[in-house]
Amino acid sequence: MSDHTRHASLAPQVDHRAAVAAETARFVATISDADLTTAVTSCPGWTLADLVKHTGSVQRWFSVLLRSRIQEPPRTREVDLRLPEREDGYPDWLAESATVAADAFAATDPDLPMWAWGVDQHARFWARRMLFETLLHRADAELALGLRPAIDRSLAVDGIDEFLVNLPFAASFAPKVADLRGPDRTIRFRTTDGDDAWLVRLRPDGFGLDAAGAAAETADATVRGTAADLILLVYGRLSYRAQAFAHEGDEDLLTHWFANSAF
Repeated sequence: MSDHTRHASLAPQVDHRAAVAAETARFVATISDADLTTAVTSCPGWTLADLVKHTGSVQRWFSVLLRSRIQEPPRTREVDLRLPEREDGYPDWLAESATVAADAFAATDPDLPMWAWGVDQHARFWARRMLFETLLHRADAELALGLRPAIDRSLAVDGIDEFLVNLPFAASFAPKVADLRGPDRTIRFRTTDGDDAWLVRLRPDGFGLDAAGAAAETADATVRGTAADLILLVYGRLSYRAQAFAHEGDEDLLTHWFANSAF
């Protein structure tokens, strides 16, 4: 990650590859005895079965990209998913997806230059992205089952950073981010369980993290919460108006941000 994309207190060092395995195991444990027809309220129209299929498919697809050492945008997303015929086999299939990913990680130097849709043009981008796809959807499964997601603070901080660093490049699959424009308006996200802060600056031609201004005292709008709640916030799983957060400043700016930033 280039220096200009870092926030005020640098994202913690996380072993993304090991965390993929741990988060997948937690996901599998969550759904093993669950009714996979349960609706996932945080992913409208999806059931738990859809959520599991999506997460395992992402892991297997990214693993193909890693093994291929892609140097340009892929022309196809076809991959042999090896889906079980019955949904009761989905938990074991998801666990196997993490094994497929682990094999791809073991065969690929994380510092290998690779094409990626985000900032970091190295193999490590895909392990980090896979981790937060898995973590977020594990949280979705827990929310669907009436559980409160527990998210490790260091992972949450790294995940907020990863989301905000790469969001400006996500228009190909999150087209609403193209509407995140403004006349030099700033939004700060700050943790209440640490000293982490991110300042996002909206400009007439786009938006991005402003590392130089992250420690400044003023912003046009600020949202404060624990790292675990903030990662769910930036992904649109919680509202900034929820009791978990304190917010101040330009509420129209916050409404505009959250209406266009989640994916």
